[in-house]
Amino acid sequence: MLNTVLALSLTLTPPIPVTLYGYAADTWRSLDAMVEPATGLPVDKVTGDLKTRAKVTSPTNVGMYLWGVFTARDLRLISNRDAIQRTSRVLDALARLEVHQPSGQFFNWYDPATLELIRTWPENGNPVNPFASSVDNGWLAAALMMVPQAVPSQGGKARTILQRMDFASYYDPAARPDAGTGLLRGGFWRERPVECSVETTYKGTTIYSTCHHYGAPAETRIGTYIGIALGQLPKEHYFGIYRTFPDAGCDWAWQEQKPVGSWKEYLGVKVWQGTYGYRGMRYVPNWGGSMFEELMNDLIVPENVWAPRSWGRNHPVFVKAQIEHGLNEARYGYWGFSPSNDPHGGYREYGVDQLGMDGPGYTSDSERTSVDPGYEGCRPAQPEPAGYGDGVVTPHASFLALRYAPRQAVDNLAKLRRDFDAYGPGGFYDAVAVRSGVVSKYYLALDQGMVMAALGNELARDNLRRYFATPEVAARLKPVLSLEEWDVR
Repeated sequence: MLNTVLALSLTLTPPIPVTLYGYAADTWRSLDAMVEPATGLPVDKVTGDLKTRAKVTSPTNVGMYLWGVFTARDLRLISNRDAIQRTSRVLDALARLEVHQPSGQFFNWYDPATLELIRTWPENGNPVNPFASSVDNGWLAAALMMVPQAVPSQGGKARTILQRMDFASYYDPAARPDAGTGLLRGGFWRERPVECSVETTYKGTTIYSTCHHYGAPAETRIGTYIGIALGQLPKEHYFGIYRTFPDAGCDWAWQEQKPVGSWKEYLGVKVWQGTYGYRGMRYVPNWGGSMFEELMNDLIVPENVWAPRSWGRNHPVFVKAQIEHGLNEARYGYWGFSPSNDPHGGYREYGVDQLGMDGPGYTSDSERTSVDPGYEGCRPAQPEPAGYGDGVVTPHASFLALRYAPRQAVDNLAKLRRDFDAYGPGGFYDAVAVRSGVVSKYYLALDQGMVMAALGNELARDNLRRYFATPEVAARLKPVLSLEEWDVR
């Protein structure tokens, strides 16, 4: 087994591959513990002792579990026969789930034991209005697109489900009239919600779409990639997503900082090619400044290869900036900030405020310490914070950074394991509050799925990228992503 791991690793030298393989084996144990025996579907999360599973699952959870199955097989943690059986059970269960007709989109929450649509939240009895999310369906569709390459015997089942999924159901072609293209909405409800919604029509049926669109280059771009790859969305739509909001007087002065850039045109779409600055670096921000917004897509879409002058430049700078914040600006001694289970209770978005477009941003500590550099002529700068509080670090952020800062990522994980009760039977627990020492002893399907994907790519020759980036997908996505050049450094 050990010799196999050493042979598989192309980019790291021992003992790092051995360490990573151990992490993969334990992380797989947590994903396996999330499986509902009755159906083969994963649940949303499991307690740190691997004994108590959540009572809900989502399309994203299912996608992450499939990523884990493929990687566990490729690392020889499970047999090929086991992988086939697990994939088959998942696909059979998906075929039985209630979906929105006629879009074929899955709703956000299902009971993994009965496969029933969740109408009442099991923890508190609150009513649930079924919602179809462009992001959650994007991650599930991505996994389905991998199946024919990863587990060929199940390719037919996966294609049947995928062919019914239409991402045009989220597309608003009039969202960017200034650019001549549209944006994806966050999702839609089948029944009128109490939340802000817009009544729209899709193939003769009424749906209630979110009022907001996805306009920032965050993890939400997966819906864009899938829609273009499946031929359901115009390729021009990719350039409708804001790199930063424009520098247009005070109209966009609510964004985190004043961007520097210029207007360029791609496929007839005018794009404000803006960047932000942070401690000597220039980068394209995402919405909240978190690691998974920047790098989750890169796990399966080879952005650094297909977009070498844009994402290929941005990803390493973003990782460098997160490290800089954790070690030198906030002086936590650790880094890696991304939405996670909150060690102090619940779930929360964490990030580096300055790396996001959102004015309030995702902060790196429990106290929500933020930075406001101002917006010249529109909003005065606020004093720099005197210090940062209880920083919350999530291990999955370090795994996401493996491709761009391997030694720093492995060292950061080793320090978390050494200094805190941060590691259990299923690998790293979800998050650590590094000043109080409080640990969130849960394993989340989303975060463990990202960990397995990063480890599979590192130890098994970019296995998930190879399964996703088929010649057909590359033919539609690569020419679009390769066009841009960002002034990132």
